[in-house]
Amino acid sequence: GLATRVAPVQHSAIARRASPAMSAAAGDDFVPDMERRNIMNLLLVGVTAVPGLWLAGGFAYFLLPPGGGGSGGGVVARDALGDDVTVEKWLATHPAGDRKLVEGLKGDATYLIVTADKKIETYAINAVCTHLGCVVPWNAAGNKYICPCHGSQYDNTGMVIRGPAPLSLALAHVAIAETGKVVLNTWTETDFRTGQNPWWK
Repeated sequence: GLATRVAPVQHSAIARRASPAMSAAAGDDFVPDMERRNIMNLLLVGVTAVPGLWLAGGFAYFLLPPGGGGSGGGVVARDALGDDVTVEKWLATHPAGDRKLVEGLKGDATYLIVTADKKIETYAINAVCTHLGCVVPWNAAGNKYICPCHGSQYDNTGMVIRGPAPLSLALAHVAIAETGKVVLNTWTETDFRTGQNPWWK
């Protein structure tokens, strides 16, 4: 008797409590308007574009050679102490076949070469690797330049012979001023090593 009368009342109360939730779920088919969709699309594009551009910039930095040839008028070469290089002093302290670094065009490290007949070579070789910009040391035993960063190699004229460097080392003209100072000028004509226009021009 009593149990049968109470049970339907409890069941009815539960049904009434569940009823608003069920009706809310049934009515939850809200569709955003076009303006909200456009905003969400723009947000999505913006969020994906930032890392995409960042990665593209990284690839470009990796693949494109750094500017290293210099441009504009000539500059007087400077030694490790910052003093102007003169022919007389340089040849007095550097034997035939010697290749030593000076500060050249755009402040880049540049090799001055002493020829077999004890003269300064008419061209200088920019020491900045065309891969990622490391300074490439001269390897006298191998008669070539070998980059310590990623193993790129260049022959004794600075022409690339092994990657990952994509291009040869930049050249500069060497001239002697009336004062005896060594002057470096931008190499603008055909690269004698490749027969092509200089990439650094």
